[in-house]
Amino acid sequence: MKTGAKFFITVVSLAIFYAWTINYKNDIQKAEWLIGTWENKTQKGCIYETWTKAGNNEFSGKSYSVKNTDTIVFENIRIVQEKNRLYYIPTVKNQNESLPVRFATRAISENQLVFENPQHDFPQIIAYTKITSDSLIAEISGTKNGQKRKQTFPMKRVKR
Repeated sequence: MKTGAKFFITVVSLAIFYAWTINYKNDIQKAEWLIGTWENKTQKGCIYETWTKAGNNEFSGKSYSVKNTDTIVFENIRIVQEKNRLYYIPTVKNQNESLPVRFATRAISENQLVFENPQHDFPQIIAYTKITSDSLIAEISGTKNGQKRKQTFPMKRVKR
C-alpha cells in the first residue's frame, strides 16, 4: 500500500473516531439541563430532586424530602454514559434489596430523557420532559398487577 493511501485511511479513521466520540459525549451533554435542585409541591409537603455532575460521564442525583431539620432520602440515582448509551440507575432503600436497578435510554433529546427497563416490576419507564429552563415533568409509568399506571411529578427549579 502506498504512503498516500495509508495516510488517507488513517485520516478517515481518525475523523470517524472523532465523530463517534463527539456523538458519544453528546448524550450526557444533552441531559445537562437536569443539573440543579427541583421541587415538587404536594399536599403532604415538598419533594426535591437534586442533580450534580459527578464527572464527564456521570450525574449523581437524589430524591428526598425535608421535615423540620431532617432530610429523608427516598432514592439515590446515577445517570451514567457507558459506551453509546445512557443508563438511569436508582437505588431505593427497602426496594430490590437496596440494590441498584438499571434503566437504559429509550429516547433522548434536548428536552426529554426516557429510560426503560421492561423487566422491572414498576415503573418500567422513567421520563423527564423539560418544559422551560426552570420547569420539568418527571413521570414514571408501566404496568403493575396487570394494570397500566402513570404518575406525574411537575417540578420547578429552585437552585441551579
